[in-house]
Amino acid sequence: MRRLPVVLFAAVVLQAFAQPSAPPKLEPLPGPPPPAPGASSPIQEPQVRIPVQEGDKVEPIRKGGQVIMLKVTPKKGPVYYLIDTSGNGTWMRRDSLDDGVRVPMWPIKTWE
Repeated sequence: MRRLPVVLFAAVVLQAFAQPSAPPKLEPLPGPPPPAPGASSPIQEPQVRIPVQEGDKVEPIRKGGQVIMLKVTPKKGPVYYLIDTSGNGTWMRRDSLDDGVRVPMWPIKTWE
């Protein structure tokens, strides 16, 4: 007698899950609105003037889609880098990526 309510409950639950429910009617999302006439496209990158000589090979180095450093290889002379440290378009020249900081790496104490 105690099993009858449990069996009936299980039968109702199984019947509810067994019936396929109709999927909701979905509509496609509308496309993005066209740009306003005369407005600049947000995809265009701003024009930046880079202080290099004509004929130098410039390789942009990006982080997150933004140019953070330029590797400049001149026709004559060593390679140097232009780095935008603040992100405001002010380029600083560095002849090497080595910052000169040396961390001491000798052992202070050893256990044997």
